[in-house]
Amino acid sequence: MLPALAAAGLLTACSGGDDSPKADGPPAKVTVTPAAGDKAAELGRPISVRATGGKLTSVKVEDHKGGAVGGRLAGDGTSWTSDGKIRPSTTYTVRTETTSSGGRKASATTSFTTERADKVNKLTNTPNGGQTVGTGMPISILFDHPVAEDRRAEIEKALKVTTRPAVTGAWGWVKDYSGKDRIDWRPKDYWPSGTKVSVNGALSGISSGDAGGWFVRDYDFGFTIGADRRAVIDVPGHRLTMYEDGREVGSVTGSAGSPQDPTRGGVHTVRSKNAAETMDSSTIGYGDQWMLDSQWVTHLTASGTFLHSAPWNKSLGQVNNSHGCFGMTTADAKKVYDFLTIGSTVEVKGTTNPNKTDVGNGLEVWQETWEQWQKRSALRDS
Repeated sequence: MLPALAAAGLLTACSGGDDSPKADGPPAKVTVTPAAGDKAAELGRPISVRATGGKLTSVKVEDHKGGAVGGRLAGDGTSWTSDGKIRPSTTYTVRTETTSSGGRKASATTSFTTERADKVNKLTNTPNGGQTVGTGMPISILFDHPVAEDRRAEIEKALKVTTRPAVTGAWGWVKDYSGKDRIDWRPKDYWPSGTKVSVNGALSGISSGDAGGWFVRDYDFGFTIGADRRAVIDVPGHRLTMYEDGREVGSVTGSAGSPQDPTRGGVHTVRSKNAAETMDSSTIGYGDQWMLDSQWVTHLTASGTFLHSAPWNKSLGQVNNSHGCFGMTTADAKKVYDFLTIGSTVEVKGTTNPNKTDVGNGLEVWQETWEQWQKRSALRDS
């Protein structure tokens, strides 16, 4: 339960009324909630302005940094409500103009300051603003602190995705491989190349629960969908084939996971790339068995499913004997590295691995059907 707001304050006119013969009676009374006062306004509600004995003709609200606060005036002109909620540690100034039922015009100004937040929740968005990514890229938002179950619907409502052209998609709540809470937006099908995507998170003043704290700012970022580049790994055939716009453009041979450590199946999304990397067995649960330098490393899962050079492997293209990655010659690994972009998809076929990769183990949104994905939304029953 969010705390109640401080009592509302009454504003009286601070400029003279209309002196014309038609003006009659006192000016309209204006009530602003939260009210001005010595006590800081409690968080969790929008700004509300009401007029009694007349109508609001203008409402302007600014924070202490000069930022305008948007809002909506009711059709009858007697009330105004801000679009979002009050932010922590912020001073707001409310300026109103009214016309009374008797025709008297007046203006008034008041200010109030809000409480500070004991804990602030921040987010990290993927992709980064301005980035160009592949056709399988989800929007992924990782939270610094936990998000309570009963706060998720409101947070999800505050996140808006706008695309040109229009693309059908949905948000889904995910537990990241790091253990943190995450929300992803994926299209129903792969993005069309050239799509422009804008994301707006009107999160200021929203609580993420006692353990997570408050959001203190809004978020805006955008990105573009680039070329349709995908890869398919045929595990029994020891081959990776590259496709652009649905047409085969090249293939390489290599070695996938052994029967003891079969490569994870299904559709993976390229989450990151690294031109040079040390393969450390301890990071995937094999102790200190190996420490190998590799080049042209394309990351799929967070748990360590990669595409990479494996110059130490003398059975490339003949035997599947890796610990789950797809290893290639250095030259072939570079071809794949250069071809695939962040957000491209890599489908693994013919693996003996029966386990579906968890969505949070990387950007694994394509491991689920559209119907399964929609069930992750906190708004699915609303």
